[in-house]
Amino acid sequence: MERYGIIGKPLGHSFSQKNFTEFFRRTGRDAVYEPFVLDSIEAFPALVAAHPDFVGLNVTIPYKQAVMPFLDAIAPEAAAIGAVNVIKVRHSGARAVLTGYNTDVVGFTRSIRPLLKAHHTRALILGTGGASKAVVNGLRQLGLDTLFVSRTPREGALGYDDLTPDVMERYTVVVNATPLGTYPDVDRCPDIPYPLLTDAHLCYDLVYNPDKTLFLQKAEAQGAAIKNGLEMLHIQADEAWKIWTEE
Repeated sequence: MERYGIIGKPLGHSFSQKNFTEFFRRTGRDAVYEPFVLDSIEAFPALVAAHPDFVGLNVTIPYKQAVMPFLDAIAPEAAAIGAVNVIKVRHSGARAVLTGYNTDVVGFTRSIRPLLKAHHTRALILGTGGASKAVVNGLRQLGLDTLFVSRTPREGALGYDDLTPDVMERYTVVVNATPLGTYPDVDRCPDIPYPLLTDAHLCYDLVYNPDKTLFLQKAEAQGAAIKNGLEMLHIQADEAWKIWTEE
């Protein structure tokens, strides 16, 4: 039997186990997909050692960057992005050889591209964690100028208090790359000036559970176009499966 899984904390919001389990059932594959909640990334080597039947793993918040020092190799794109969300496990005798990849970029770009219009030339990225690294890479590939927004302002990142009417008018794409609003904390959202959103804005939330986060609800109420991260999840999962099963 092949064993796959996802590491992160928390994982109660994740649809990955359900999606892959249904896929295995439909295809008759002798495989299992499990969630592994890690209290710290230091527990990762012990997890791998305890499961010699691992074939592949997904990585989610908060370990997309922290897992990288524990890997034997990192694919060039993942290294350039600075984050890993897929691990392929090969076995050399009794030793597991771990290679990190990033499929978030292709998932995000394919998902958001059909929604972009000619005036969508600048994007605000809310959050500066591992997920935001894939978002900024994808947006730049699509030709957009990008600007991070963080709770801790610094060079290259505005604070939420810096989102003036002028900034909001010029940056008409807003991407939530934070976990705010993820189930079960559905009453939370990034602290942006929602009244400054218009029907010229596109607001994209990487969160997909719930289907419409408070961030998306508030954006939609202002007339903005909205989309959640469910399609991105499906695309990156398909790409992960290709990585895991290629020779």
